[in-house]
Amino acid sequence: MIVDVNANMERWPFRRTPCDELPRLVDRMRRHGVGQAWVGNLDGIFHRDVGGVNIRLSEACRGQRDPALIPFGTVNPKLPDWREDLRRCHEQFHMPGIRIHPNFHGYKLDDPMFAELLDASQQRGLIVQLVIRMDDVRLQHPLIDVPEVDVSPLTKLIRERPELRFVVLNGADKIRSKAMGELASTTGVYFDIATQEIVGGVASFASAITPQRVLFGSHVPLFPLEASVLKMRESGLGEDTRALIESKNALRILGY
Repeated sequence: MIVDVNANMERWPFRRTPCDELPRLVDRMRRHGVGQAWVGNLDGIFHRDVGGVNIRLSEACRGQRDPALIPFGTVNPKLPDWREDLRRCHEQFHMPGIRIHPNFHGYKLDDPMFAELLDASQQRGLIVQLVIRMDDVRLQHPLIDVPEVDVSPLTKLIRERPELRFVVLNGADKIRSKAMGELASTTGVYFDIATQEIVGGVASFASAITPQRVLFGSHVPLFPLEASVLKMRESGLGEDTRALIESKNALRILGY
């Protein structure tokens, strides 16, 4: 079984994708052996009514068992009611974690509100997923100029919160940068493989940061699910290591 920690529902506003409708997304996952997917709602990036976005996400995932869809709600600490959004994700919707988009929501990681969000998430035992980027900057609409998230302040913040479970999405290709390398050396931080695109990249990445910190993530529907499946197939990794990346690490983070 594969656990995909980087899946999305609803439509990307700048282009249609092959499985941006939930039935098609679920069918694609079944065909490629995904038994569980951690799902965010793309509307959460652009809508100010984050509470409504999280309600729709929760309702869409409820009762879906093949594959199981695990909702990760949106929280934007620049909105005045973000603490209530976080509370609802945890207490009302029983989500195991949240997904954040600092570059789209207009804050940097040295903003005091971000530190407060990390504290609140750690206290509630929530997983925090940070999305470095959503799309290749070369594909951005001319009116949309959204830079990648600068992770420079992150290592210190994570080390000060040793109980926090933290997942970096769409940042694996930046692992050779100084800031990302320091982050990779920090306990409790995990990375998905969605943007690891060179031949043999998954094996090289796993060797650099240990396989226990690498997660299967596809970034579907913006990226083809098949791409991540093929990355694992061509990786040359042994069966035990593949099992860690494809499912066991993610299930361990969830507490299974």
